[in-house]
Amino acid sequence: MEAGFLIRMTFYVCAALAVIFFAEALYLGFLAPIRSRRAINRRLRVQHEVSGGEQALLRLKAQRGINDSDLAVVGGLRKMLVQSGLALTMGRFLLIMVILCVVLMAGLLFFTTLPYAASVAIALLLGTGLPMFVLRFIRKRRKAAFSSQLPDALDVVVRSLRSGHPVPTALTLVGREMADPIGTEFGITTDELTYGLDLPGALQNLSVRVGVPDMSLLVTAVSLQSSAGGNLGEVLENLSRVLRDRFQLQRKVRSLSAEGRFSAYGLTILPALIALAIYLPNPSYYTDVWNEPVFQLVMGGLIIWKLIGDLMIYKMINFKY
Repeated sequence: MEAGFLIRMTFYVCAALAVIFFAEALYLGFLAPIRSRRAINRRLRVQHEVSGGEQALLRLKAQRGINDSDLAVVGGLRKMLVQSGLALTMGRFLLIMVILCVVLMAGLLFFTTLPYAASVAIALLLGTGLPMFVLRFIRKRRKAAFSSQLPDALDVVVRSLRSGHPVPTALTLVGREMADPIGTEFGITTDELTYGLDLPGALQNLSVRVGVPDMSLLVTAVSLQSSAGGNLGEVLENLSRVLRDRFQLQRKVRSLSAEGRFSAYGLTILPALIALAIYLPNPSYYTDVWNEPVFQLVMGGLIIWKLIGDLMIYKMINFKY
């Protein structure tokens, strides 16, 4: 009996060790190389692919449709695309919208019994709204990642300045040592400095490309130091500490408002899910009365009232830090 128990226990231990070793081999063989490649920022990868730094700078700007001569004075969709960091130009994004609208309209016309006008309206709404929603989500996530990396980047700059390096060299260290998004953005800034742009102008372009309000503090500090002198390292060290304290406060506010945010998400999605659950098993439930004026009036009022409620919830769960 005891011998059988020891054999079973030995088998279980060997099986557990085999699973652990297999997971480690899987990580070292597949996941670790992928993570190491992702740790290298996009600018360094492009520099490895092309012959020179100027060609890499031009390629990076062309991929994102960056034109510094008019980027600072335009807004809307083009600036949103640049700040999202996607290798996507304005023309390609609009083409994606058009293709999505056509595909959705064809699917609604052929596979549903909705009226033609309703199918066109839904296709246009989803075909333009979904790409914009995804783009805004990607931009928001990238700006949050940049903001979280900015204090560490300032620490790198401060240590480099205290070692006796000039400001462009300190910015070069950030572009070489840190991952995206801050690595590529600071790398583009140092490339612009290398190929003729002055420091305040390069930092102003950086601020426009990322769209982070905290960057204006860095631009102001460096611009004042370049024109009037002063201890830039001490200023940036204080700025780094302030940004960390602000980031900590922001996380605390988000944790306190988590319940309200998730309630808002549920209340926003629930009516659409209920309508879809009713429509899929019984399409005639809505289509039989779709053309009735009373139904259209009631549905329009409900949609407007729902949007007002969503706006009020949004105002209640979003705070200024």
